[in-house]
Amino acid sequence: AASDQKRAARLAERLAAASGALDRERFDDARRIVTPLLRDLPNVAAVHEVSGLAAYRSGRWLQAADSLETARRLRPDVALLPVLADSYRALKRWADVESVWRDLRASSPSHEVMAEGRIVVAGAYADRGDLREAVKLLQPAGKLPKRVREYHLRQWYALADLLDRAGDAMGATRWFREVLAHDANFADTRERLRSLGR
Repeated sequence: AASDQKRAARLAERLAAASGALDRERFDDARRIVTPLLRDLPNVAAVHEVSGLAAYRSGRWLQAADSLETARRLRPDVALLPVLADSYRALKRWADVESVWRDLRASSPSHEVMAEGRIVVAGAYADRGDLREAVKLLQPAGKLPKRVREYHLRQWYALADLLDRAGDAMGATRWFREVLAHDANFADTRERLRSLGR
């Protein structure tokens, strides 16, 4: 019926608006627009994805985890797993972090998604005081690739941060320098190097 088509078009428009707000980092707007859609379109994975990502970016970890789990049930998307793992990490649900990490590794994700997952799980080890395991997990990131991408820098920065926390100033300096060699303005890398007296 025409009225059904109209309603479907209106709902699709609202979902696009929520998605657009998320892209522009207007997380409260995204949440406000997507919330009624959770009721109207409960079986559409994209609705739960937008809801989960908006909640995640607003620091609402429990809501983020719930929405992302629902999205995953409806339509598995490996790219969302690092965000889901990070939500569980914030909630200190370590077994869930490990479970998502296992699923992530088993799904042969892109290098970028794998890198994000590795950073999150290493962070979860560090949160529990296991810096050695955290460093070990990020060590494979220490191979210099032919072409350096953003996710390499993120891993090197995380590795340098962990080495710094573990008291390995030389190792930390090496990787902070590597980051700066490829991006002179990456996060607070300059300040971190300065604080190491390098």
